[in-house]
Amino acid sequence: MEAIYQYAWLIPVLPLVGAMLVGLVLISLNQVINSLRRPSAVFIISLMGAAMGLSFALLWSQIQGHAPYTRTLEWAAAGNFHLSMGYTIDHLTALMLVIVTTVAFLVMVYTDGYMSHDPGYVRFYAYLSLFGSSMLGLVVSPNLVQIYIFWELVGMCSYLLVGFWYDRKSAADAAQKAFVTNRVGDFGLLLGILGLFWATGSFEFDVIGDRLAELVNTGSLSNILAVLFAILVFLGPVAKSAQFPLHVWLPDAMEGPTPISALIHAATMVAAGVFLIARMYPVFEHIPAAMNVIAYTGAFTAFLGASIAITQNDIKKGLAYSTISQLGYMVMAMGVGAYSAGLFHLMTHAYFKAMLFLDSGSVIHGMEDVVGHDPNLAQDMRLMGGLRKYMPITATTFLIGCLAISGIPPFAGFWSKDEILGKAFEANPFLWGIGWITAGITAFYMFRMYFVTFEGEFRGNKRQIWQKLKSPEGMAIATGFEGVPAFGPGAMTKGELEATTAHHHDDHGHAHSEYPHESPWTMTLPLLVLAIPSILIGLVGTPYANYFEEFIFPPSETLEEVVEKVALFNPSEFYIMAGVSVGISLIGITLASLMYLWGKINPVAIAAKIKPLYELSLNKWYFDDLYERVFVIGLRRLARQVMEVDFRVVDGAVNLTGFFTLVSGEGLKYLENGRVQFYALIIFGAVLGLVIIFGVT
Repeated sequence: MEAIYQYAWLIPVLPLVGAMLVGLVLISLNQVINSLRRPSAVFIISLMGAAMGLSFALLWSQIQGHAPYTRTLEWAAAGNFHLSMGYTIDHLTALMLVIVTTVAFLVMVYTDGYMSHDPGYVRFYAYLSLFGSSMLGLVVSPNLVQIYIFWELVGMCSYLLVGFWYDRKSAADAAQKAFVTNRVGDFGLLLGILGLFWATGSFEFDVIGDRLAELVNTGSLSNILAVLFAILVFLGPVAKSAQFPLHVWLPDAMEGPTPISALIHAATMVAAGVFLIARMYPVFEHIPAAMNVIAYTGAFTAFLGASIAITQNDIKKGLAYSTISQLGYMVMAMGVGAYSAGLFHLMTHAYFKAMLFLDSGSVIHGMEDVVGHDPNLAQDMRLMGGLRKYMPITATTFLIGCLAISGIPPFAGFWSKDEILGKAFEANPFLWGIGWITAGITAFYMFRMYFVTFEGEFRGNKRQIWQKLKSPEGMAIATGFEGVPAFGPGAMTKGELEATTAHHHDDHGHAHSEYPHESPWTMTLPLLVLAIPSILIGLVGTPYANYFEEFIFPPSETLEEVVEKVALFNPSEFYIMAGVSVGISLIGITLASLMYLWGKINPVAIAAKIKPLYELSLNKWYFDDLYERVFVIGLRRLARQVMEVDFRVVDGAVNLTGFFTLVSGEGLKYLENGRVQFYALIIFGAVLGLVIIFGVT
């Protein structure tokens, strides 16, 4: 068994080798590699499969009780400073390796069907493999410096993949937005890492935590500085895991192909932020102020994402705001000290959210044969409806995902979300209240998406509805309430009408079917596989037998303490908390059914009565508009002012110096003519001048 650990470094290296070899051939022999599309995909998928197999072996070994394993070599040294690089395998690493490799492997299989006709098929696989390798390298990193290196590699890969269709302006803009927003958080993370090294003299997680706590307790380090360093480190996860106020990049990241949306939102980029909080838990848990910041940031983000998701038309953007909300739950759990509950929800969410995104890709793939390749139409839920009849596998797995994320037992999301809410109630009832309300909103918007997309009558082949999308009726088109004008959950935002009009006539020629169809087996098989953990994986963390918590527990606790705590399970308390959380979810599902399935409640009329709140949600709480005015337009104005200063002051000073040199040189060349008589004349004039001056005085 020890040999497995000695070769654990192969897990991030295998996908890296695949990306490197395919990438080099793409650069040197582009036509050859593009003629071997399927063999290239099989090669990359096989390497990820090998990494997945090794990851499962390591997880099994850790479950069996193998001690954590760390292997490092000295990378840099200067005096007393020594920096090592290598890899570490412990319970947290083993779990994350399995999550990342399984989701990445299934996404790669799915990609073969989804991207089969895309000219960038091979390039996309190379990017996917590099992305997976970067995340795996981050997971096995034994210190903060190595984590930061792979952290930036993950950001670079997200830039490449979000902007994969770089000839589309919206995709290029989304990639830049993701890159710039993450730079803000990453700069804070870098400052925090340097601050912690200055204070503790180490980049090792457990050493930093112990020394920082000791320094604060002895008064050697100000508590304010410790809080500042912790919050600066937290800025990294705020950006990567799309927490308020750096959440704005994640919905726009939907401009990338759907497989990468699934990978970003489930197991790689956004998971990296929660993983870093878990790794840095020895630092955060000793700083209550930082823990409060983390908890309240997560709670507000959870509510923010859910409140925006209820008015989305685009099926992928609805799921994107759902991801923001669920990540808020995980971060809130970390902030209230529910370490294992946050990681448990990270695991369950990875599987059902990957499935939901791949389901949305399957829906888009089927809709493109009806409405063409215009994403404004193919992703618009108002043109769907009745898809369960034509896409039964996609519909069934999407319904499973909705039940899981809504917290309906016995699906996976129930056990992890209920544990978070229970821990939050113990720590802070106010945070529990926010999480509880968010759970109800989550159930409402997820089943709104399901009913509008898969139930009722198919609307995509009715060309007159395409024209109605230009009207402000919004979701009234889908719910049968067209008579009430102007408002409705899902009405068009400012600028969306123009976008739809601009693309409306471009791709209709590509549509060649009256009805959508089920996706090929390469796309449906990953959906069926992901449905299994979406239903069952929560059973490893039930309060009756919480195997997950016994395996994953905070670094500050011992296994004996965890087992003793798990043994104190109170059934009556669990039934009350679970009943309350399931109850609010059932209310949300019932409201969605009355509005979007049975048509008993008019959502358009409700939206008209609460117009300010409705428009707040529809316009994403105006954060994009605010950032556009303050940062984009404001920084451009500042840049122009700086340019004026540079042109008039800096360049002016340089130009004035040059002009003065030129003029003085021109004047001096007449004085320096080499004639002795002229020099004698100058001396005579100078002497005469001095005589006159002194004579007068």
